[in-house]
Amino acid sequence: MRFSTFYILITALLFSLTEAKGKAIKTVDASSFAASTTVPVQALQSAAAKANTIPSLAVYPVSVGENPVQSTIYSDWTRFQTGSAIFWVADMDVDCDGLEYGCEGNPDGQPLTNWGALDAYQVPFIVIPDKFLVANPDLLPGNNVAAIICNNKIFYAILGDSNHNDPQVTGEASWLLARTCFPDEKLNGNKGHTTSDVTYIVFTGQNAVLPDTALNANYITDFGKLREMGDTLVSGLVSELEISSTIPGSGPEPNPSPSPSPSPGPGSGDDDHDEDGDGDGERPVTAGASGRSMDLLTVVLGCVVAIICQII
Repeated sequence: MRFSTFYILITALLFSLTEAKGKAIKTVDASSFAASTTVPVQALQSAAAKANTIPSLAVYPVSVGENPVQSTIYSDWTRFQTGSAIFWVADMDVDCDGLEYGCEGNPDGQPLTNWGALDAYQVPFIVIPDKFLVANPDLLPGNNVAAIICNNKIFYAILGDSNHNDPQVTGEASWLLARTCFPDEKLNGNKGHTTSDVTYIVFTGQNAVLPDTALNANYITDFGKLREMGDTLVSGLVSELEISSTIPGSGPEPNPSPSPSPSPGPGSGDDDHDEDGDGDGERPVTAGASGRSMDLLTVVLGCVVAIICQII
């Protein structure tokens, strides 16, 4: 009886730990890639609403259902000397291609993204229809910095992947970016934000590409550089649009978030992170349980259960 009770307890514990492992996700804190709170969000949205220059291969549905909403990519801002960009308005579905292609609700995920195998839990990236990407290699060489307006806030991201569906769709972002934009909606690979109220601004040209010193095939290793480039590019765009603003460099910023130090990149998921903002470590991370320690504990408990079964 004593062994049977112990067996039941161990089995229940093993099940609980396995469940916890499945839910434990390490994800980067929003402050690492948030734009200044002084960026004129509504003014940028109003300027985008006046766009009328449509390049070729620029109209795509936001979903694959019947009579889907259509989204148009505009190129009015590509003529600017600073802050040159394309932009569109769409919904926001979750893309988990890359390292975490098996994320919740994503049975058809792919192990690679266009320029590597990004971690959708730790990299804010967006997706663009592949037809448009292929047709505009000079504008979009890959890993371009982007500014995403969602929920009345702006977050910086990179252009990290393209959509190959039939039909190709627009309005996709990594797990991290989607859940940061809409934290109360519990988005996953099979549940997106369905309202087309997200503005995607992708800065164009080689000068808008996040450099190799700030990212690798899997991770952004220098979020400070992402924010620096994002602020500079948005400032240039705002200036070209003749919108009044006080972006860092042109005026004070109230309550700025601390800029995280570079993180170590691949394998960093199990390293200690500077979560308290004291500047002594890497990027802020919202951490779940360590994957490797959970795996080890699961194996050990599995062995214990097997031994108990033999005794019984």
